Amino acid sequence: MPRKIVIIGSGGRLGAALLREWRARGDEVLGLNRALLDLADFRQIRERLEPLEFDALVNCAALTNVDRCEREPEEAWRINSGAVATLADICTRKKARCVQISTDYVFDGTKREPYTETDEPRPISKYGESKLSGERCLHAVADRHLAVRVSWIFGPERASFVDQILQRALEQERVEAIADKVSGPTYTLDAAVLLRPLVEDASIDGVVHLANAGACTWQEYGQHALDCAAAAGLPLRARHVEPLALAEMKTFVARRPVYTPLSTAKLTQVTGRTPRPWQDAVDDYVRTHWAPNFSNQRKA
Repeated sequence: MPRKIVIIGSGGRLGAALLREWRARGDEVLGLNRALLDLADFRQIRERLEPLEFDALVNCAALTNVDRCEREPEEAWRINSGAVATLADICTRKKARCVQISTDYVFDGTKREPYTETDEPRPISKYGESKLSGERCLHAVADRHLAVRVSWIFGPERASFVDQILQRALEQERVEAIADKVSGPTYTLDAAVLLRPLVEDASIDGVVHLANAGACTWQEYGQHALDCAAAAGLPLRARHVEPLALAEMKTFVARRPVYTPLSTAKLTQVTGRTPRPWQDAVDDYVRTHWAPNFSNQRKA
């Protein structure tokens, strides 16, 4: 079991959850957010990390704005690829494990069944290309490092699609979401449990997919969130999510893959843990975090 873990991107949705949950279970975890570590500055990365002692490093940080990556590809490659190579090199020199959080956007979305780790990546955006390059840089440095692909992250630390659709449904009588793009939600609190053995076991290398079980469109995802909120007694003005076509999103700069559910069979095989359905995770989040927070805000 790693004695000391560093989390890069600890101010983000996933990184903050890992920091809190792993500390709660007794791990010695150092979190570095954007203010403490600029991944675009390779010299700063080395100056900040080389003096530290740690057994594993998890990089949750990235330039994730898909359209910004399309407009600023050099910055995307610097943060999503070059910084990963630097982190992997530092970890290798320290004989520490490096776990890189990657994305379903490494695939082109033309498949019609969940993607496995052995499927050939074919990104169709600069974001996907830069993240795939990061994976390859990671493995070029040392085989013992691991890339973990996730999708549609949601959780209590920072607002995501779930929070946005619920807030809109509280304020508006009509809400919409894309009905022809399919992937799988990943709950950060579940990810904290599922990811922990991957960080601990250095014999698990290469790539592993991590997400809650099942797949859905954005519309189905949002509709289930509204149904959970209604069952929890939230005073929604909108009870149904109307469909939007991906082609209607004229503000999008980058292409989006239309089908990217991730198979988690390998995750179950190597850890013995099976992710719960995304519907159960969303229901859990709405009941234990969203509804209580909403009630407390109304009382304040």
